[in-house]
Amino acid sequence: MLRIGSIVWGVRDVPQAIHFWCGALDYQPLRAPSPDWAILVPKHGPGPQMAITQVSSEAEDHQRHHLDLYAEDREREVERLIGLGARRAEWRYPPGADYVVLRDPDGNSFCVIEKGPQAFA
Repeated sequence: MLRIGSIVWGVRDVPQAIHFWCGALDYQPLRAPSPDWAILVPKHGPGPQMAITQVSSEAEDHQRHHLDLYAEDREREVERLIGLGARRAEWRYPPGADYVVLRDPDGNSFCVIEKGPQAFA
């Protein structure tokens, strides 16, 4: 049997990524981060851990992995994330899209998806 140990996220600026993702997800470092590595965990309750690792390359326009973040109020969360340093990605959305594509401060894309309160019950 397997289970996910960490979601590993490559960035150029580890301290900036720690600040952004801890604010975005209400996470905290598991222990003191090193200059090139950190493990982030939920402040309250269980959840997947996120490992931040330093890389030397730029994020690709069409990376093969990304996070889908479920939101009770998508637009409120998008504005909050932009306030933390995210930016809207150039994206061609299909009609009726229930998601917004953002980029973290390092250029990695992720989605904020409208799920409503039933997803959090």
